[in-house]
Amino acid sequence: MIAGSGNDLRRDGRISGALYLVVVLAGMFCLAYVPSKLGGTLAEASAHADLFRTGIAAFMLMQVAFLLLPLALYRVLGDVDRCAAMLMVALAAVSVPIGLVALAQRMEALSLLQDAGANADAAFALCLQRYSHGLRIASLFWGLWLLPFGWLVLRSGRIPRVLGLLLVLGGIGYVVQVFGGLVPDLADSALIGYVRLPAAFGEIGSCLWLLVFGARAGRIGVSPPANP
Repeated sequence: MIAGSGNDLRRDGRISGALYLVVVLAGMFCLAYVPSKLGGTLAEASAHADLFRTGIAAFMLMQVAFLLLPLALYRVLGDVDRCAAMLMVALAAVSVPIGLVALAQRMEALSLLQDAGANADAAFALCLQRYSHGLRIASLFWGLWLLPFGWLVLRSGRIPRVLGLLLVLGGIGYVVQVFGGLVPDLADSALIGYVRLPAAFGEIGSCLWLLVFGARAGRIGVSPPANP
């Protein structure tokens, strides 16, 4: 079964790629760049209040795009295996409310930026700690959704299969990092920081492929049904 015409697949693939690009760029900004510039203290955040606020806005944008992304990918891959595609959508969607609840803690921390009270530093640190815990839970689902997504890519060939393999390995890496972070010896290991590298390559590669080329028409290695 083929999901629409080749033109439809390319169009839907490029829409998916555009949404994925928003997720990737907003995620790199709010999850990597902003924390690297702000540090973890109230004084540092107060000195860069505009960047702190922009990071919150970028996280919201990322969540909106991430809610729409699996729905767009369903149009590209849903006919390959409907159950796996629905699982992909469900696992991605579950992470969004978890991420937004975590973000509420960062917004609470934002309200402390102008507070010079004696307990403000401790309250700010507590908010960031709760935000970090919420992100850990959300990141479990950021990894789990890659497993059905990668499997669908591997089965369909509508995106290069090497990217599907990286997505699956990256999804496993996310899960390993989440649970490994609960083990003191593993949490401090340098190796735990590298287990998500396949996800980075797979997601950025899939994003760029979809954005530039869209999805391939049909399935590689599967012959179309004969005309009756």
